[in-house]
Amino acid sequence: MIDSRDIKDLHPVVQELCKRFITECAKHGVKVIITSTYRDFEAQTALYEQGRSKPGKIVTNAKAGESVHNYRLAFDFAPIVDDKIDWNNAKLFTECGKIAEKCGLEWGGSWKKFKDLPHCQYMQGLTLADLQTGKMIFDLSIKVS
Repeated sequence: MIDSRDIKDLHPVVQELCKRFITECAKHGVKVIITSTYRDFEAQTALYEQGRSKPGKIVTNAKAGESVHNYRLAFDFAPIVDDKIDWNNAKLFTECGKIAEKCGLEWGGSWKKFKDLPHCQYMQGLTLADLQTGKMIFDLSIKVS
């Protein structure tokens, strides 16, 4: 089972965007840690079962194959305050989310239905259905505004 936190496990384009996101957050005085990158289907299933058939709080609605993490195109982050992750600081997550969007990433906090404050992804116009049928990002040029 693979549930990685290593940026190197992301698609090369997303690796670069993630690095830029971390750098831009630091320029704004915010330290962030990457808490999740690539998840294989087994790890996604285990996460989905949390709060359902296994103890814990529900943290995802995505089954295996339904998460962009399964395709190496998403990462989760958390802001660090006083050397600790500050999971409850919505203002700080929002600040980071705006930075992520300026870096060209899609931020889960902007979603209408299931807001996912720690989540960022880059799909370059692809849909989940595209990913499930094997389509992948091939344009390795990155334009960051």
